[in-house]
Amino acid sequence: MSAFEIIEPYNSDGGDSGNTVSVSSEESLECPFCFTQIELQPLRGIMWSGNILQLFLKCKKCKNSFIGYARYDTDDRKFHITSLSKGNHKKRNFPEEIKEISEKFVQIYTEAEFAEQERLKEICGVGYRKALEFLIKDYLIKKLPDSEEKIKDKPLGNCISELIENPKIKEIARRAVWLGNDETHYFREWENKDLEDLKRLIEITVHFISMEFLNDKYLEEMS
Repeated sequence: MSAFEIIEPYNSDGGDSGNTVSVSSEESLECPFCFTQIELQPLRGIMWSGNILQLFLKCKKCKNSFIGYARYDTDDRKFHITSLSKGNHKKRNFPEEIKEISEKFVQIYTEAEFAEQERLKEICGVGYRKALEFLIKDYLIKKLPDSEEKIKDKPLGNCISELIENPKIKEIARRAVWLGNDETHYFREWENKDLEDLKRLIEITVHFISMEFLNDKYLEEMS
């Protein structure tokens, strides 16, 4: 927990509030520009009401400025920063072998990430599900180039159950599709799983595909 004081924050009508307020923030807050846990440097504050405070902050690492939104807690008599204004979008870096297998997967996954960071929770899951389909089908097309047209037309579930030989990829990809389908259907079958679980399953699928690709590559090069 980091804490600091803002001296006489402005009121929303433009005048000084005439008092000093204490502000704290959770350590998990990240700079919205460089994505590191930040040591906040307060520059100024605006009091919009008795329990809402907007702070003009600066990250001491990357020097970018942004707004922190704080609410007053009557228990400890402090303002607590609950969120920060937008900065850059986070972008997942995938291994080069995954980019080689499916550039389209990387593109779609990145767009789904952007939607999630914009709090478009109802559509980003659909994007992750679509990204998964491109990853699996492009992976299979790379392994079975003579079956490209058949793979493109075949339902994703059938592609996984009938064409994937690696048992680790088969089983984890199947479960990723289960959760991905939940993001596209009216009813959820897996009520105890959420978007974070879907992303973890995709991440594991990416890992197994990447490892298999590298394994085959080195065995071929050093045979």
